[in-house]
Amino acid sequence: MYSGCLEPIGGPVRRGRMRSRHFVATICVLTLSLVAAPANARELRVCADPNNMPFSNASGAGFENKIVGIIARELGATLSYTWWAQHRGFIRNTLKAGLCDLVPGTPANLEILRTTAPYYRSSYVFVTRKEAPEVSSFNDPRLRGLRIGVQLIGDDGANSPPAQALGRRGIVGHLTGFPVYGDYSAPNPPARIIEAVASGEIDMAVVWGPLAGYFAARQKVALRMTPVEPRIDGPQLPMIYDISMGVRHEDDVLRGEVDAALAKHRAEINAILAQYGLPRLDTAGAP
Repeated sequence: MYSGCLEPIGGPVRRGRMRSRHFVATICVLTLSLVAAPANARELRVCADPNNMPFSNASGAGFENKIVGIIARELGATLSYTWWAQHRGFIRNTLKAGLCDLVPGTPANLEILRTTAPYYRSSYVFVTRKEAPEVSSFNDPRLRGLRIGVQLIGDDGANSPPAQALGRRGIVGHLTGFPVYGDYSAPNPPARIIEAVASGEIDMAVVWGPLAGYFAARQKVALRMTPVEPRIDGPQLPMIYDISMGVRHEDDVLRGEVDAALAKHRAEINAILAQYGLPRLDTAGAP
């Protein structure tokens, strides 16, 4: 906005021009108010991974991008992102550092956050080619003769729950590890484990359900997904997780608003999850 709009126009102001000048000043003030209004508009700041389909990416193509878009519209807020690779320390370096206010796709009741009610439940699944014999349990003796892909979590290659479950049974001789986050110089690094099943490089993979459902549908050969059993292996090794969104512990008001938006738009959110091929479970653990 032109900063001199309230200045006299062209020299001394004559009495006959006072009304015109007052009109111009009024219009300028109103225009300045309209220009300044967006600065006071609400902003929903989200932290997400820029290369982690089907969950999120920098072009907004992930299902979590779509869901937080629904929440932003419900809150009347402008949506903004802080993009950060979801490696170890993600929460500490983003939400806890004040770079954002909301993190989608967090396990329910994660202690480091205050989480919303879950918006979906899924599990790890066995992924095989369609023509291969179906396996549904870690106790199946046929696993000992199969080449099995497992996901490795974090920069230090920590074992995922399925990798731990197989290790407890001594099924370690034919395991191949695939990093969850992979090589960020290539698109969709989590897809490598599913592509290895489709190509025959491995016989089976044990993969987090949402990732498996999305990438299995995009292979040139038909793949089968089977939820793993047991659902909880040993005293503290769950294979099923409720997924929520997280805020800082003190942000109780925002948490309540996000909860209400998730509940209000449940049908729309479920349709998005189905579109992305998520294998979901109900509260009893059934598909």
